[in-house]
Amino acid sequence: MRFLPSIICPGFMSCGREQKSVFSCLALIAAGLLFFSPSPVHAAEEFSFDVDELEKKNFEWGGYAELKWEHMYLNEGSAFEILNPSKPSGSTLDRLSGTLQIDGSYLGGITSLNWTLKASGQQDNLDWYDQADIFEAYVGLKPTPRLAASLGKKSYKWGKGYAWNPAGFLNRPKDPDDPEEALEGYTTVELDLVKSFAGKLQTAALTTVILPVWNEINEEFGEINNVNLAVKLYLLYKDTDIDLIYYTGNSRSSRYGLDFAKNLAANFEIHGELAYLPNQETFVLQKDGSTLLRERSALSGLIGLRYLSENNITSIIEYYHNDSGYSTGEMDRFYQLVVEGENQLYSSGSDLLLDQARDVSRKGYGRPQSGRNYLYGRFTQQEPFDILYFTPGLITIYNLDDLSFSISPEILYTGFTNWEMRLRCTFREGSSFTEYDEKLTHSKLELRLRYFF
Repeated sequence: MRFLPSIICPGFMSCGREQKSVFSCLALIAAGLLFFSPSPVHAAEEFSFDVDELEKKNFEWGGYAELKWEHMYLNEGSAFEILNPSKPSGSTLDRLSGTLQIDGSYLGGITSLNWTLKASGQQDNLDWYDQADIFEAYVGLKPTPRLAASLGKKSYKWGKGYAWNPAGFLNRPKDPDDPEEALEGYTTVELDLVKSFAGKLQTAALTTVILPVWNEINEEFGEINNVNLAVKLYLLYKDTDIDLIYYTGNSRSSRYGLDFAKNLAANFEIHGELAYLPNQETFVLQKDGSTLLRERSALSGLIGLRYLSENNITSIIEYYHNDSGYSTGEMDRFYQLVVEGENQLYSSGSDLLLDQARDVSRKGYGRPQSGRNYLYGRFTQQEPFDILYFTPGLITIYNLDDLSFSISPEILYTGFTNWEMRLRCTFREGSSFTEYDEKLTHSKLELRLRYFF
């Protein structure tokens, strides 16, 4: 497909690596638009109405099968490319992966069974990887409309943020590039009490969750041999959703949370979260190369909005502050350690410093969005210019501290029944020793096909 960039950029073969990847992404997205929409479609569809489809069924199931191809341009010389223990030959990496997700529920009287199963496999230039997980599998009891309980593995999405949830104390971390994907749950015991009112306070709901951490049970959550407690009080007050959240336990430090969401108009919503951790522990790299477990209070928060314009553009914008993240100086210290480790490897053959850098990366420096201040934007327009089934979009994540960023234009096509096709390009920019300049890849082209059943 290199003839496409050469048309857009004369002398393309002499362009730099970053320019080629950007031009290739934009050209392929434009080609996709041309291929799938030879002319705008205006014909009206016929709709049918079936009362049976609205009836609640005892047994429901569904899911999707997915095939995804990724073509990645490696960021040669970057910190995480140097730390990658399995380096492919060449400057690119191709990956083909398949995923099957099945979810469903069975309702029998006051009892329900709920499950989400996911299996995936991927092949790239280096190896084959596969895994199968039970994301959710729990039994629910609802003897009255005001009382409900559950037991088993359940996924939590506490908080009102779209890309991040600082108050989601029981959540798995989201992928900001695909925040709506299913997340693996934890094995818990949950009790819900709900009450409605006639005044300004319309609804109150109390959720209590017991989360044990033992051998082979919720081990990823934190220190084992502990039983943890989380409580969420939901209030619907004057058409404003409010959550008050508290977590305590020895697997993680205690923490307090607050979130809200309110529609200021039919097409305009604001939301926010606040989380306070009195004793947050963070591994910090010192100037002498040692690591220090720093304990201090941390206040993290998020404020965002969702707006639907008259021309059908949905905008989601969020500002995220994370006190537990690293400053630019602390990140610089980590990147410098990687450089020194590479120099040591070339001069003496020792990888002692690189191993130390890998260990520091695993302790926090290598996690996604490891900084303190970020701006997130997602913009989509449904069926522009009356082109049916098309939704172009743009996602960007901007590190406000080091001024590096990631940007991903995409197009989504749903013109075939039960099928979804997404073409996305991601590229990252920033100066040396900044987050998005030191990633493993500097750009990626992705084609995803999903069949829903």
